[in-house]
Amino acid sequence: MKYKTRFMAFFGTMILFQLAANFAHPVTPTVIQELNLNDYMFGLALAAMMLTNFLMSPFWGKINVYISSRVSLLIGCCGYGIAQVWFGYATTELQIILARMFAGLFTGGIFVSFLTYVVNVSKPEDQAKYLTYSATIQSVASAFGYMIGGFIGEYSVKAAFLIQAGTLFVVAILFFVICLPDGQTGVKVSAKKLAKEANPFQAFLDSGKFMTIGFAMLFAVNVLINFANTGFDQAFNYYLKDQLGLTSSYNGIIKAAVGFVSFISNMTLCIWIIKKTNTKKSMVVLVSVCAAAALGTTVMGNIGIFIALSVLVYAGYSVSIPVLQNMVAAQADSAQKNLVMGFFNATKSLGSIAGSLIAGFIYSVHAKLPFAITFAIYTVGIAAAMGYLLYSKKTAKR
Repeated sequence: MKYKTRFMAFFGTMILFQLAANFAHPVTPTVIQELNLNDYMFGLALAAMMLTNFLMSPFWGKINVYISSRVSLLIGCCGYGIAQVWFGYATTELQIILARMFAGLFTGGIFVSFLTYVVNVSKPEDQAKYLTYSATIQSVASAFGYMIGGFIGEYSVKAAFLIQAGTLFVVAILFFVICLPDGQTGVKVSAKKLAKEANPFQAFLDSGKFMTIGFAMLFAVNVLINFANTGFDQAFNYYLKDQLGLTSSYNGIIKAAVGFVSFISNMTLCIWIIKKTNTKKSMVVLVSVCAAAALGTTVMGNIGIFIALSVLVYAGYSVSIPVLQNMVAAQADSAQKNLVMGFFNATKSLGSIAGSLIAGFIYSVHAKLPFAITFAIYTVGIAAAMGYLLYSKKTAKR
């Protein structure tokens, strides 16, 4: 299979994965309400998954050196499928939390492997473009996955989980067949060293090998925008069901609109930003747009305007991720790229943990409070992006 053909097949399989990964999201509010669980569970459940995702991401970034990204994708997708069957049949808060934590063990490997495979296998001139494709697929296909899952959920909530799991098993095999071996798969590793590599906290300590002030600022931006977006997303999904009384299919339709807008934005605006602008300045503008739109969702009472501004929040975030991802990858040394991209995914998960937890617990205080928090966090994100811009200018003069 030719280089470009193989990558197109890889991205096609990634689309299928991102669709399936989101089949269960629009029915989760229904699960929580049908089981008479506490409202905060919509945030706590995702935070549980993101916690183990966060802890394991650096490990997957390092272990991919030895077992290849395609093996990680095979293991990750199969494990994730099993976890979703568990989630679909859970009946208590504890069972749901444990199922979500189990899923996080494997999703960390999947998302890190997406990044490491592109970085390791793509040609230097294609890396930025393919990383943009990867981030775009995540935003756009996820939105359409919501739509499909929403309509499946109208028929059967259990079916959404089972179809999701079945698709993930198929995707696991496709990735293994399509992807080329990467990393240093011929390198032997002792059991003692592998045990050390498996320690997630050691992996974080090892980030000192590449960490600089510039990287720290970029990772801070990553934490903040994912904190804001995840909190917003979780509150938005539950708000539609709890406050507006909309079924899962409406949630899916709205997310499909988000996907369409994100696709157009990423294929035009995002590529233009990366190729034609100073991405450091553009990052400040993108985060500012998200902050302004989040403020609008907090104060606007009209449902139509609320949904339109919500779509703008999602679109701004979807464009900012590939831009930030490209900034991080461009700054990383080739020898450290696996570790850097693993750490990038870990900080993304860290933001998602905080965002989902806080959104879940403060929603019960006031349904609009999570949207106000989103505005506040994006505002801090503006300061972090501005700090990186000023730091870069200062170091460039030396």
